[in-house]
Amino acid sequence: MKRIKYIGVFLLGLLVLSSCNDYLDINVDPNTASNSVASVDSRLAGMQHYFEYAYETAGLRSSLIAGTLTRTYISGNSNSHNQLCAWDPILGSTTTPYQMWFVGCAANVSDIVAKAQQEEAWNYIGAAKLINAMGFMVMVDWYGEIPYTEALGDSKSPKYDSGETVFNGCLAELDEAIKYLEMTQPATATKLAAGDGWNGGDVQKWIKLAYGMKARWLNNLSKKSKLYDPDAILAALDKAAQSNAESSVITHYNLTTDTEVDVLISDPLKTSILYDAIGMNTYFLPTKWYLDLLTNTFTGGSGVEDPRTDKLIPSAQFNINGQLKLVRSKGVDMINSNIRLNNGPILGVYNSTLHKWTVNTTSPDRMGDSVYVNLRSQGAMYYTLVNDDDTYRGTDGRIQSTGTYYTRPDAPGHLMTYPELCFIKAEVLFRKGDKNGALEAYKAGIRTHMELMNVKLSQYSSTDNTSKSLIPTVQIDNFLNSAAVAQSINELTMAKIMQQKYIACSYSLQNWNDMRRFNYSAGNIGDFGVVYPDFDRPKEFSQSAGTKMIGTNKNDVRYWFRRMAQCSIERSFNADNLKASNPEATLDTIWSYPVWWDVEE
Repeated sequence: MKRIKYIGVFLLGLLVLSSCNDYLDINVDPNTASNSVASVDSRLAGMQHYFEYAYETAGLRSSLIAGTLTRTYISGNSNSHNQLCAWDPILGSTTTPYQMWFVGCAANVSDIVAKAQQEEAWNYIGAAKLINAMGFMVMVDWYGEIPYTEALGDSKSPKYDSGETVFNGCLAELDEAIKYLEMTQPATATKLAAGDGWNGGDVQKWIKLAYGMKARWLNNLSKKSKLYDPDAILAALDKAAQSNAESSVITHYNLTTDTEVDVLISDPLKTSILYDAIGMNTYFLPTKWYLDLLTNTFTGGSGVEDPRTDKLIPSAQFNINGQLKLVRSKGVDMINSNIRLNNGPILGVYNSTLHKWTVNTTSPDRMGDSVYVNLRSQGAMYYTLVNDDDTYRGTDGRIQSTGTYYTRPDAPGHLMTYPELCFIKAEVLFRKGDKNGALEAYKAGIRTHMELMNVKLSQYSSTDNTSKSLIPTVQIDNFLNSAAVAQSINELTMAKIMQQKYIACSYSLQNWNDMRRFNYSAGNIGDFGVVYPDFDRPKEFSQSAGTKMIGTNKNDVRYWFRRMAQCSIERSFNADNLKASNPEATLDTIWSYPVWWDVEE
């Protein structure tokens, strides 16, 4: 994709306009930016930014499929987010992760490696190879088949590789990355810390990130009986993060000085990607299915509320009996309600002059829609140029949305965390029959996720926004000892493990991967039963959607949303190779065609 490489160099030239202490610190002449001028640290910083954008936007869009959030419906609006909520996707749903990966990030891989070799900056080669593997694995999870072996060369129409070929190539590249990360650089080489916005130049964290990715990817092979190797996963886990402190968590900032914008999207450079994609908008809402998971009110749930609920579900202030009180959003029932078919929810509008909420509608069905609170966070300081506490308020100070933990401008980016690794371990040990070990890992995953959230929550000073307060240790202990959590090996199920993993991986592409691995709520994987109770296609599933998800019952793999169709760029410029990659590559039915690791063998 030589054309993409040229675009990537152009983007790097634009990115050099930015300088910041922590992760886009690029100090070269923007008028002469080129492969020879761009330093390894500047190129790594740009690659990290665009990989994260690809990864997080894939997480957002898969969350619309996998039940975390939805959006307000607008009649006749074929917006890609709107269509994903209905499981009636359009090609516009698929493009952003591809664009950010290939144009913004992957185009720089060969050049950063060549530059790093010149100065023996081995750790940069390791980091680049790891990011390359991570990016192509996102493409496999997203599309199934993708150009890989010829993708970054001179061919303008690179051939497609099978998902298995790309998967194995990415695993091999992980091993190469580890080799370079373990090498000692000469003192003359650029220190990794100069360009590393993820782990601050901590090489050991990079190595643990690589092993964490290996564990995640190997575990995604659970449907492949001949390939799934529990002991290999456990071996990778032993070399991955062993605590929250060793997790790879990306720090984001909300600063008035963050005035340079992303050259592809025009968003601030230092804010959270999930803020850019979700929190700066007014139309995203939590689903009832996600809220039920947190409050344990799903079928068979304990009814014990998770102490993370008000951190992950937005609230707004209402005047109740003369007092302002935060009221948590109601979840939009995507599965059983026709609310979106009736043009809802219509978001409440707060009038700061009248100090009251109104719903702009004459429809009696929509009058009460102010019970739905969007995930809006206060505008990034880039836009407002004033200091604030990241809470979306009216001019009279009334909280219109508390926002949520993952969607604020300064929200942390959970790239690979110890809690996720705990849940991977719990799943693997459960499969091996080590129920005691699985129970221990499962409980550790719950506790450490709350503790990881507290790392960020401890930095807030808001006094009237409970979503930004610490989760008290006593609440963590009480929850872990409650009926919501398995207390014995007889109570532990795969459903309990995966439900808690879902919460810990909120807005992650991995949640969609896991749902596909367990066939959503079909209950036909091994003897695990229904792993995601109450989940089903959206109520608004239409005749049009039925031409894409073509199965007629839950046990049919084609009943479920399985992959993204390839984007219009490939359809326009690489059509012959696309058609050769899969018999349904250009048909509407491709959306329900399983990717390679999603096929039982």
